[in-house]
Amino acid sequence: MEQKNEPAPAKTPSNYDASSIQVLEGLEAVRKRPAMYIGDTDVKGLHHLVYEVVDNSVDEALAGFCTKVEVVIGKDGVVTVNDNGRGIPVEMHEHMKKSALEVVMTVLHAGGKFDNKSYKVSGGLHGVGVSVVNALSEWLEVEVRRGGKKYFQRYERGKPAAPVKEMGAAEGSGTLVRYKADSQIFTATEYSYDTIANRMRELAYLNKGVTVCVADEKSNQKDEFLFKGGIREFVEYVERNKKPICSVIHIEKQVGDSYVEAAFQYNDGYSENVFSFANNINTVDGGTHLAGFKAALTRCINDYAVERKLAKEAKIAGDDLREGLVAIISVRLPNPQFEGQTKGKLGNSEMKGTVSSVINDGLKKFLEENPSDARNIVAKAMRAVEAREAAQSARDLIRRKSALESSVLPGKLADCSEKDPAKSELYIVEGDSAGGSAKQGRDRRFQAILPLRGKILNVEKAPINKVLENEQIRNLLMALGTNFGSEFDITKLRYHKIVIMTDADVDGAHIRTLLLTLFYRFMKPLVEKGYIFIAQPPLFKVKKEKTEKYVYNEAALEKMLGEIGGAEGANIQRYKGLGEMNPAQLWETTMDPKNRTFLKVTIEDAIKADELFTILMGDEVEPRRAFIEMHAKEVKNLDV
Repeated sequence: MEQKNEPAPAKTPSNYDASSIQVLEGLEAVRKRPAMYIGDTDVKGLHHLVYEVVDNSVDEALAGFCTKVEVVIGKDGVVTVNDNGRGIPVEMHEHMKKSALEVVMTVLHAGGKFDNKSYKVSGGLHGVGVSVVNALSEWLEVEVRRGGKKYFQRYERGKPAAPVKEMGAAEGSGTLVRYKADSQIFTATEYSYDTIANRMRELAYLNKGVTVCVADEKSNQKDEFLFKGGIREFVEYVERNKKPICSVIHIEKQVGDSYVEAAFQYNDGYSENVFSFANNINTVDGGTHLAGFKAALTRCINDYAVERKLAKEAKIAGDDLREGLVAIISVRLPNPQFEGQTKGKLGNSEMKGTVSSVINDGLKKFLEENPSDARNIVAKAMRAVEAREAAQSARDLIRRKSALESSVLPGKLADCSEKDPAKSELYIVEGDSAGGSAKQGRDRRFQAILPLRGKILNVEKAPINKVLENEQIRNLLMALGTNFGSEFDITKLRYHKIVIMTDADVDGAHIRTLLLTLFYRFMKPLVEKGYIFIAQPPLFKVKKEKTEKYVYNEAALEKMLGEIGGAEGANIQRYKGLGEMNPAQLWETTMDPKNRTFLKVTIEDAIKADELFTILMGDEVEPRRAFIEMHAKEVKNLDV
């Protein structure tokens, strides 16, 4: 279903010149406190620089003046971003008495996005973007094509190396920024092509008709993204490994200076995947636009179910309606108010009513015109209602037993004496044998042990009542103390390090995947906050004469054998299970904070993570077979 009004906000006036640039404050603090502006100085912050430059180009696209953006990651770590927008103004800035280009590149909070004349809507709303990139670069060069001429300026660690220089005639218009991130600032200097390409794909979906190209000269990878269907195609991309039960519902409408667009579809699964954006910014914490969408969805489906006598009363809750839902909500608005420097939540109160009204009208029309799809949606929601009601007793049991007193904690749990969650660790261990070793080898003050008996339920294929009926999951939830799903409360979490410690074999890998699926689908904040870790027990113990060492992978084993003169005379023991180690060995190699190695589980790309869990744990065989065939050569230490 497609409800069309205006496809995008109208173009803004093209009189984008030096008078459009407003100055709010200087640049001096950026190099001293870079994390305040880009989050961190590790990999995430490094990639954030790319996004800040690209956001300027995309803002030109939002304003209607840019149709192509190109991003190139050079072999030498130099990033180039080129667009065919209007070009940054180069005229003399009246207040600053220097070129507007230099002002934009060297003054924090200088830009054309504060008065709503040059840009009706934009993503770079704090105006810190490209000047922060400049400040945190070893060097940066900018070329502007504007008014038939080309202009150039170079900067070194944020300071101009020379004034803006006219370089002769130029065809077309646009801006090219080339920079090298400063190794004095960043602890990481290697870019991830996949991470950048995923964000560029996302931007292409959100800006239909705009071509976004990305290339990596080092790996020879390149992609060109152009989606004329916009977020409708975005939903189809997210849903490609799932079984839809209705067609994609697409609603868009211009309301005053704001623009509302949503595309969503239901599948036969149980997980919810809703992504919201405001002016191209991924509002990971939602906000008023998402609240408006959810309210309209619940009201509209309930009204339809009662009117068509598919339900006696309006008892479908919001959680019921979001089982198996994939949705993209995108709004564009002037003067957006975001909560926090990361812009994770939209706060404009008027957007709740605006979005709710647009979605209510569009969805009502879709349901009336597509009765078969409507019945499928209502039927799925009613099954979710039944599952929710059946699960309530199990949920109540978990709530009652999730107290701090050890007397009501699961019997298998060996708790720690520390009561401060920030200092406490929970090891989820495979089997009673490894659990026994871990209990004896641990430091009882801050390390708790919860053995699992066999594999837990695959939550990717199960409704919530079946999930909550599973004894292993109930024990884990009681140990954590957080409750579950919509009632999940991270403030009740009893341990801030949750460590998955399983054997280095196929079964151990399967249990890890099942646990990670559970955390991702029903307790995602645990992953987002960085509370989930995977223990790295040794794979080998090498003994030669008086030398005895533990080795954690094949590469380290080869290196060690080279150091001790080869395998001759060496006793090499390969550990397949944690139970093969005595308590002292398990403590020394895997649990002692002085020696152990953990892998922290993170979600850099939620869409990619969702796709991976769907492929590995879902019902569809073909995507899983394709994934295995693609990655088969990467497998090491295969246990057969």
